[in-house]
Amino acid sequence: MPEATLGQLSLMLIYGAMAAYLVSFIAFAIDLSGLRDRGLGDRRRRAAGIAMTTTWLGFALHLVGVITRAIAAARVPWANMYEFSILFTLVAMVIFLALQRGRDMRFLGTFVLGPVLLMLGIAVAVLYVRADGVQPALQTYWLVIHVSIATLAVGVFSIAATLSVLQLVQERAELRRTHTAAPDSAPPTTTPAAGATVMLEEEERNKTHGLWGRLLDVVPSSPELERIAFRLNAVGFMMWTFTLIAGAIWAEHAWGRPWGWDAKETWTFVIWVIYAAYLHARATRGWEGRRAAYLSIAGFVTILGNYFLVNLVFNSLHSYSGIG
Repeated sequence: MPEATLGQLSLMLIYGAMAAYLVSFIAFAIDLSGLRDRGLGDRRRRAAGIAMTTTWLGFALHLVGVITRAIAAARVPWANMYEFSILFTLVAMVIFLALQRGRDMRFLGTFVLGPVLLMLGIAVAVLYVRADGVQPALQTYWLVIHVSIATLAVGVFSIAATLSVLQLVQERAELRRTHTAAPDSAPPTTTPAAGATVMLEEEERNKTHGLWGRLLDVVPSSPELERIAFRLNAVGFMMWTFTLIAGAIWAEHAWGRPWGWDAKETWTFVIWVIYAAYLHARATRGWEGRRAAYLSIAGFVTILGNYFLVNLVFNSLHSYSGIG
């Protein structure tokens, strides 16, 4: 099959994956709505089952789309922003699906698939370039080593940041519930009617949960979310450390110096510092809970800045990773 045809097939597969992910996103949202309204009593969760089935379908199309892109380009499929985008979103989906093996984490579906769909939409609409060869600076085994680990790290960090956002929401709900339950006064001298008691309890429950209703009952506690995010961030940090070191070695081979404070190099180092501070503060200073979540989110926001601002706005030796 001609390379151009394979390239178009890859693009169509990515579109197909997006369509399946969109169905999954809607089904996960319906499932969340049901959890919000009915709570954990309804174990059927048909929408969640449909969502997982279409997610696996989308993942299969996504994976084959990345593979055919690699065959069409006759190289590893992460030499430009389009390829990096379709690959790190694939990694994020791998992590999401892997998390389902140990526990029921389907509640994450909406929060993972939403950003994945957005990123794939930007990739095909703005970042797309034809499958082709690469500049001489990229024709080296360091492209395989350096960028592949960076892609894995970004995928890991994206899921960790999602968990950190949910952690903040859950922690706020837990504080509200604690505050509501705190004034445990003596029982009333008169017993209200059973129906009135149920109505009062339901009204208090809705007030405590707000717009989220019973949804947060299915989400793990904020400490558990924070522990999962911490483990993912620790893995991502090791990958990012390797990315930083491999990038310096590659720069020495390509440009005759390991470090030159290029925009990409500087932002990569800043990201490393933020996650190093996160891990250090949590391990030695007891920065658990909200402060750890803020650092986790700040690290990923910096990654997005590095990805979009540095590649598309700043003049950099890494400009070949942008569009075209």
